[in-house]
Formats: sequence, structure tokens, C-alpha cells
Amino acid sequence: MKTSHIIILVAIAIAIGALLMYSVDFSTYDTIESAKSKQGKYVHLIAKLDKTQPIQYDAIKDPNYLSFYAVDSLGGSAKVIYRNAKPAELEQSERIVLKGKMNGDVFECDNILLKCPSKYKDDKKQLEKTVSKSNP
Repeated sequence: MKTSHIIILVAIAIAIGALLMYSVDFSTYDTIESAKSKQGKYVHLIAKLDKTQPIQYDAIKDPNYLSFYAVDSLGGSAKVIYRNAKPAELEQSERIVLKGKMNGDVFECDNILLKCPSKYKDDKKQLEKTVSKSNP
């Protein structure tokens, strides 16, 4: 092989490695306390909706403002502000993944993922009824 071919192959390998390195998300989940110590840095939180606190959302007055309180598994609590439409079934979700930045004691969220494992659990009785109906 020519030297130029080897240089081109090495350059392509380095480019592919760099693209893979930047495309992989190395982030881990933080607690509310650790997010408070990382002021202004983008973090992911796993929390639950604090149902003892009110949810502030008015679709008519300001459809792009949602405010609620979240509690993590260690008991840390923070006010969350989400500047977008309220996700459907927010109140029914078991866990919430929040992506955003801490600004003081307020978590400014730009993405919310709802985790509802109850949707995916097998209901044995319903499954048996479905199987028995399809097999006469």
C-alpha cells in the first residue's frame, strides 16, 4: 500500500472514533442535592411528582409554563419549571426523568420523560381471558 492510502485510512479511523465518542451520552442520573452542587450544568434527575404540592399550569393563560415539585429517592425536593406544554398523564406516572439545569433552588427542565412501568406489567387474569377467548 502507498503511504498516502495508510494516512487516509488512519484519518478515517480517527474521524469515526471521534464521532462515536461525541455521540455517546455518558451522563448519569443525579440526585437533587448533587444537581444543586452542579449549578448551571446539564444533568438528568430521576424523581417522583410531589403530590402534596400544587401543580401550576394554565393552558389558556400560559400554555408554555408548567411548575411542580419533584422528590428524588433520597428525599431531596426541588421546584421544577418546564417551559413547554404539560405532558399527558404527569400525575399518573410513577417516576419522572428530568433533563435540565439547576438555577438556585429551582430546576429548569427542558425535557421530561414519564416512566409508567404499570403499563408494561403483565396482568395474568387479562392475559388468560385473552388466550382463552382466542382458543375456543
